[in-house]
Amino acid sequence: MMIFKELVLENFGPYKGKNIINLIPEKGLDNAPIVLFGGMNGGGKTTLMDSIRLALYGKRSDCSNRENLSYNDFLIQCVNNQISLGEKTRIELSFEHIVNDEWIELKIVRYWEKNVKDGKDNLGVIEGEFPDVNLTENWDEYVENFLPLGISNLFLFDGEQVKELAEQDLPTNAVKEAMKSLLGLELADKLILDLDVLINRKDKISDQEIADQNFLDLEGELLVLEEQKKTLLEELSIQEKNLKLANKSYLQASNNLKNEGGKVAAEKYKLHDKQKSLENEIENIYSELRYLASQSFPLILITDLLNSLKIELQEESKLLKIKNAQGLWEEKDQKLLSFLQNLDIDNYKYSQIKDFLQSESLFLQQQLKGDKIYLNAEDVTLPKLDNILQNLLPTQQVQVQEKLSKLAQLENQLIMIEETIIRVDSPEAYKNLEREYRNEEKALIQIKIKCETIKQTLNAVEKKIADVRKKLSNYGENNLKNLQVQHIVEMMPKVKQTLSLFKHKLTLRKLNKLELEVTNCFRYLLHKSHFVAKVAIDADSFALSIYDHQGLVIPKNRLSAGEKQLLAIALLWGLARVSGKNLPIAIDTPLGRLDSSHRYNLIERYFPTASHQVILLSTDTEIGKSEVNFLREKQAIAREYLLDYDSKTNQTRVKSGYFF
Repeated sequence: MMIFKELVLENFGPYKGKNIINLIPEKGLDNAPIVLFGGMNGGGKTTLMDSIRLALYGKRSDCSNRENLSYNDFLIQCVNNQISLGEKTRIELSFEHIVNDEWIELKIVRYWEKNVKDGKDNLGVIEGEFPDVNLTENWDEYVENFLPLGISNLFLFDGEQVKELAEQDLPTNAVKEAMKSLLGLELADKLILDLDVLINRKDKISDQEIADQNFLDLEGELLVLEEQKKTLLEELSIQEKNLKLANKSYLQASNNLKNEGGKVAAEKYKLHDKQKSLENEIENIYSELRYLASQSFPLILITDLLNSLKIELQEESKLLKIKNAQGLWEEKDQKLLSFLQNLDIDNYKYSQIKDFLQSESLFLQQQLKGDKIYLNAEDVTLPKLDNILQNLLPTQQVQVQEKLSKLAQLENQLIMIEETIIRVDSPEAYKNLEREYRNEEKALIQIKIKCETIKQTLNAVEKKIADVRKKLSNYGENNLKNLQVQHIVEMMPKVKQTLSLFKHKLTLRKLNKLELEVTNCFRYLLHKSHFVAKVAIDADSFALSIYDHQGLVIPKNRLSAGEKQLLAIALLWGLARVSGKNLPIAIDTPLGRLDSSHRYNLIERYFPTASHQVILLSTDTEIGKSEVNFLREKQAIAREYLLDYDSKTNQTRVKSGYFF
């Protein structure tokens, strides 16, 4: 079974640019077989049909407008006349078909440029999503498996073909060849031809003189060669045993290396993780130390100076307090003396108190004169300095010592990790395993080379033995050959006669089935089952004869033009059904010469049932408004397209929808 899925025309004939046409015969949940194309005469219908043939068969294709053109000239003719130099003409045909009970999707791509040379297009065949080089190189042979060129006209045909078939008394050559292909008659013809070729060859063989050769020398050479062969076989047996042992040792060494290598890799991974973790911890400690160094900790270097400064500040602070309080204590002393005068106290005691106050005042004044104030610091300076010396510096010193101790510990661990990594990178045990693996590999290769050399020598000896035996056999066979040739030549006429009889009987047997199919198709299309009883096909000329129910021949001239065309279509339909190939059918302008009644016969009975996929290319007068509405009501149309031709630019665009 085969289904066309998509056709892409790019700068092909009147189709300028890229035109993508969906051909899948599906409509909703129902499978409608017909894909309908509408187009006026000269609008690109025949070109579209030619593109399918060209995609499938390339230079073997029998396209409508090729005539006697070479393939190179035909490709140039197919290039759109309005494209620029360097632009490509391209055809892509995607389809599915069944191979070994599985659906296979293929895409055929052919493209070429206007200056195509050597009569070649570029062909590519894609299976699924990937190019298949083998299919591309052997495409002509592959396509014959599911849609042979010889029967393609039974599935891809046009109204002119039907008209020609209807008007002639004998089928066209193309239909004859298709009929022979379907009936298997071309095989019998080929066998008869091959028999003639065989007779000519045997005649030549019987006339040739076979030269004598030295029989004894050939026998001696054969004995030497047989002995040589025996020796080589024994040596090969020994080396193959060695090969098995070497291969076993090689696999063991390989497994050991892999296992040890895996352990080393795992250990290195852990060590590198630990190394990174230690480096991060060390960097964090350095960051903390840098932070402490940016604070007040560096002052610890001048602790003695700071203590001296503290003493100096304390002295100056005391002097400043005295200086600031001088006026107050003098005033206080005067108030005290005035108060004592008002008390009942003797003069002696009063004088003693006064002298004491004056001496104290003098002592303070002398201190102020003897000690000078240099720093003149603020009141908060001394408490800050005292806090630094008593609290901050001791605390930070402890922190720094702890961090330095931790840093030394981490750096020692890091050194140990790095040393371990170096040892892991090249352990001696691993090197030994690797060395053993290399040695076993080398030994295995050497034994393989020995085995291969022995085999090649053995093949050469066996070939020589075969040649010598053939020469020896000629001595006894020459006479027998001549007798056989003479017998074959004498029997050929009888064989050919038997083959001709077989061909005749085969033709009659297979024509019976074809006649039945064509009769059923013709009666079904006519709507007049009482009119025709049988359609017979001549075994030699393949001419059609029509019989009524009384067994009388109905002259072909009694058929109307429409009935003749229905008979031609019945023949094509019957051939397609007999072929057993469930293939798409494409028909170009199928109704051009039919009257309305016969036209409806085809529309009602043929198009919806001719195949699972029917591609129709019609003008607006063939499948008109009433006909297309009828097919729509029967839900027989899956897709509708209009080939919109612009006569001013001579270009065609593919649009969705039909004329009506």
